[in-house]
Amino acid sequence: MTLIRWTPLTPVRDTVSMQEEMNRLLDSVFSRSGVRTLGEFPFTPEVDIEETPEEFVLRADLPGVSQKDVKVHLTGETLTIRGERRSEATTKENNLLRCERVHGAFERSFTLTSPVRADQVKAAYRDGVLEVLVPKADQARLREIEIKAG
Repeated sequence: MTLIRWTPLTPVRDTVSMQEEMNRLLDSVFSRSGVRTLGEFPFTPEVDIEETPEEFVLRADLPGVSQKDVKVHLTGETLTIRGERRSEATTKENNLLRCERVHGAFERSFTLTSPVRADQVKAAYRDGVLEVLVPKADQARLREIEIKAG
């Protein structure tokens, strides 16, 4: 029998070690490549959202998605990006050894935190990145008030 010296930090160290082991296990099962081999899952583009005093700026990575396959909708303060990444046709002559790139329909919706000007929304698609500019309504814009000496 091996004697292990117990210190007040031993339970904490054991818990952290167990958590790290569980994280490694879950990462191996649910990593991007792991998910793709488990079955067909939809393509989910990654999106950055930036807020300035005048507008919201959304940038979505859409590699391999044609501009004609992307739609942007604004309903109230909810912006929705919808589209599809189509799979490339393979012939029976080729032997597909590995398939990791996901494809399929996608939809992402975002609720903006301020009233916006729906009639002035602009979207541009360049090099596989969709950029959507959503101007804030006048009442939602930050205004600095000058303080006069009394």
